[in-house]
Amino acid sequence: MDISTQHTDAAASPGAPGPAAHQRAARAVARPGDRIFIGLTRGSGILLLVIMAAIAVFLTYRACLAISDDHGNFLTTFEWNTGLTPPSFGIAVLVYGTVVSSVIAMAIAVPVAVAIALFLTHYAPRRLSGPIAYVIDLLAAVPSIVYGLWGALILVPHMNGLFGWLDKYLGWTGIFSWNGGAPRSMLTVGILLAIMILPIITNVSREVFRQVPRMHEEAALALGATRWEVIRMSVLPFGRSGVISASMLGLGRALGETMAVATVLSPTFEIKASLLDSGGGTFAQNIASKFSEATEFGRDALIASGLVLFVITLLVNGAARLIIARRKEYSGANA
Repeated sequence: MDISTQHTDAAASPGAPGPAAHQRAARAVARPGDRIFIGLTRGSGILLLVIMAAIAVFLTYRACLAISDDHGNFLTTFEWNTGLTPPSFGIAVLVYGTVVSSVIAMAIAVPVAVAIALFLTHYAPRRLSGPIAYVIDLLAAVPSIVYGLWGALILVPHMNGLFGWLDKYLGWTGIFSWNGGAPRSMLTVGILLAIMILPIITNVSREVFRQVPRMHEEAALALGATRWEVIRMSVLPFGRSGVISASMLGLGRALGETMAVATVLSPTFEIKASLLDSGGGTFAQNIASKFSEATEFGRDALIASGLVLFVITLLVNGAARLIIARRKEYSGANA
């Protein structure tokens, strides 16, 4: 019998420890700190689920109290009169205003944020990228009420020229027609929200682009690709899922923004085709403006609208997770 056969017999003998025994031994000698850390992380995850479930139960319970006494259609009514007898209120205008303002903000902020992130990571020299990144970080820390005051005192008075230009050249579409009133409209709110979410999307996208494997870029350059071709073929496919995640973070803030929207917008419970005319409203703005003077039933009605915003946010984030999962093969994580 040769040596290899002896080793095989020894490994197959009943008394020899197998892989499962080694794994059990490794678990047995695990440090107490590891077990404590695992327990804390697991408990944190469970606590988060409990908090989310508690919020959902609270919103659903209070919303059912209000909707059961609503004499209108909660989803299609174009008014909010909770003090009348019988009360009538609905979220049609709020859904429209929230979605439209958020879409405008995303359409403006995402391309600009991705362009800034690419400039900082692939074009700007280090002496310039550092200060610019620092300023963007400061923008992310500015409170919402400061953005609102700036929007009301600076942005709104300077929107007349843009609104006049849009009305002159694109007013025939109906979407950009302007009656000459104060520019406290959905377009103004969307521009302000775009400025607010720009730092979030830029910072996350910048960190994602920095994680692109250097070998991918060098290989593309060695094949004769230009800098833009390197970005298009290596950087953007790698960071696609990260950019989507960053966009969803920004969208979450745009959907739930309160004080800045309440300061800039002139709310009315009517849907206007033009983005330049004053009017409309959002969930957060409506809750903030009416909660302090609302009756008990009025607060339940506002909570019902908050439940709808809660569901919309969950659906948006769920859709983002599905998009990221479907495009995982393009993220570059397996390269």
